Amino acid sequence: MFKQKTIEQTKAAARKSSGNGSAAIYNNPNVRALFYQVLLVLGLGYFFYSVISNVLANMEATGIKTGFSFLTASAGYDVLMSLIPFEATDTYGRIFIVGFLNTLLVSAIGIFFATLLGFLFGVAYFSHNWLVRKAATVYVETFRNIPLLLQVFFWYFAVLSTLPGARQSLSLGEAIFLNVRGLYLPKMVGGDLFWVAEVALGLAIAGIFVLRRWAKKRQELTGQPFPVLYTSIGMVIGLPLLALIVTGMPFTVEYPALKGFNYFGGITVIPELMALAIALSVYTGSFIAEAVRAGVQSIPHGQTEAARSLGLKEKKIMSLIIVPQAMRVIVPLLNSEYQSLVKNSTLAAAIGYPDLFNVFVGTALNQTGQAIETIFMTIVVYFVVNMVISFLMNRFNNAVALVSR
Repeated sequence: MFKQKTIEQTKAAARKSSGNGSAAIYNNPNVRALFYQVLLVLGLGYFFYSVISNVLANMEATGIKTGFSFLTASAGYDVLMSLIPFEATDTYGRIFIVGFLNTLLVSAIGIFFATLLGFLFGVAYFSHNWLVRKAATVYVETFRNIPLLLQVFFWYFAVLSTLPGARQSLSLGEAIFLNVRGLYLPKMVGGDLFWVAEVALGLAIAGIFVLRRWAKKRQELTGQPFPVLYTSIGMVIGLPLLALIVTGMPFTVEYPALKGFNYFGGITVIPELMALAIALSVYTGSFIAEAVRAGVQSIPHGQTEAARSLGLKEKKIMSLIIVPQAMRVIVPLLNSEYQSLVKNSTLAAAIGYPDLFNVFVGTALNQTGQAIETIFMTIVVYFVVNMVISFLMNRFNNAVALVSR
């Protein structure tokens, strides 16, 4: 009887609440949360609209131009380095692309070598060799505690600026030259059928991904590992080389040559790029080494002991057991360090490396006076690049997490 009375009271309360629909909707926490979020978005939209409208009105009153039409005007100045053809008469839009590509170049170089140094010294922490272990500690504690800007100055002014002049260049086999003006390397100039080797390289890279998946499934079924690394290196080198042999070596090598007071021809790596890339790699690598150490130490020591009891060598224990499991700790930290490296590349302005911030926000802004447009475009570029890095690293993190469970 008590149960029936309770049911009737519940139905009465439901009828009462349905009769007062507005109160029922307001008391719904989901509806209230949605209402407050919409209200917040509208408030922020009005705030930014008011700020932008006020800025545009003030700029118009003072005669300052607005809009992106300046991108089609001639820049009238040259850049120190460009990955695409560029002349002083080209537009500000092309300057933007040149700076963007230079930023991507130094960021990619920095990420690659920082990862290499970080894993090398991070694993060296656990070496049984006292000298190697102490060297890793000195590297990390030294470079991560010195401001990055000072390291950029050190490599540029204290190291690279002391190199000899062009006529006294350091050389390797009369093909590679290093002097105060940069590093000069031979350049491969492709012929008519050189595209065949490029296609072979693309197929080799695609084949590596297929090989990795096959090797993974094979190991899960049979327990036998496959030498993926050495096979991948063989594919990347062997397939393009085979294509070049079949097509009759359709390329020529352009060597740097001393003409007057400098070398011309080949590939030129300017000292500004070298100094910035070295500083970013060494500095970020010290933080990655700490991330690797933290990841390795997160693995229970019992797994190492169990692996040793099975007769595995230390190298196999680290590469097959410790590091794969430690990656779930390392990868999120790598994501943060990679993004920091891209943002730190803006220190290029200190030594004149022509990255996006230097040639666009610096020179282009001073010439055009359109600060809002240039800064907005630069902010969007760095935001998009870091979001792409975050997306790729999160995907990799999910893959690592699935493997480790």
